[in-house]
Amino acid sequence: MCVSRNSAGRSAQLFALLLVSAVLAGCATSGQNAKPRGPDPYYVAMYGPKPEERFPLAATDISKVEPRFLRQQVVYPTSEPPGTIVVDTQNRFLYLVQDGGMALRYGIGVGKAGLEFQGEARVGRKVEWPRWTPTSDMVAREPERYGPLAGGMEPGIRNPLGPRALYLYQGNRDTLFRIHGTTEAWSIGKAVSSGCIRLFNPDIIDLYSRVPTDTRVVVLQSEPPMDGPLGVPVSAATNAGQPLPM
Repeated sequence: MCVSRNSAGRSAQLFALLLVSAVLAGCATSGQNAKPRGPDPYYVAMYGPKPEERFPLAATDISKVEPRFLRQQVVYPTSEPPGTIVVDTQNRFLYLVQDGGMALRYGIGVGKAGLEFQGEARVGRKVEWPRWTPTSDMVAREPERYGPLAGGMEPGIRNPLGPRALYLYQGNRDTLFRIHGTTEAWSIGKAVSSGCIRLFNPDIIDLYSRVPTDTRVVVLQSEPPMDGPLGVPVSAATNAGQPLPM
């Protein structure tokens, strides 16, 4: 069977049009189904800039932070009364106990000093934009880095304590244990070489605003590891540690 040139040409054109339409349709479908990348906008706003601070703070980079270390309300069964701060150094969490078996959970970075304290204390002093003085051990360990700062460092965005600090006491004795901000946001969720308990700067500002002086603090060093991306304790009740809307 023979086909005219005109018929063959029209067939080729029709095939080409159908092919282009299929490609465009595929692109449109892929674009509609594509998921946005990057952190949840809710958390981007939570960790945004704070221009109203004495030393204005830029937005915290949370692009590489595991979501479980971002501030969130969780189910947290505990015998501790509401208002207590519980520091779980092994799992890198700080809890502010709330009513009804709930807590606000903050991700933390734990320095060497943070791994050397265990037990109960109280918030003996609260300071906005504190000065910082390295310990004698830090100066001896890294004299070139900390020696010039042995006399103390003035408040500011480069100060390792960040915008807020809670100083823990036992009775009237300063334990030298601190809960504070950080200049190294990448360290949250990790064990680091120095410091005590560090939070993202927006988180320590938030915690500072919620707790008064004399708040009870419990520091735990031997909690079992948590399992799963939401941080559900292996030995705890179902839903423990599960994030809920704030």
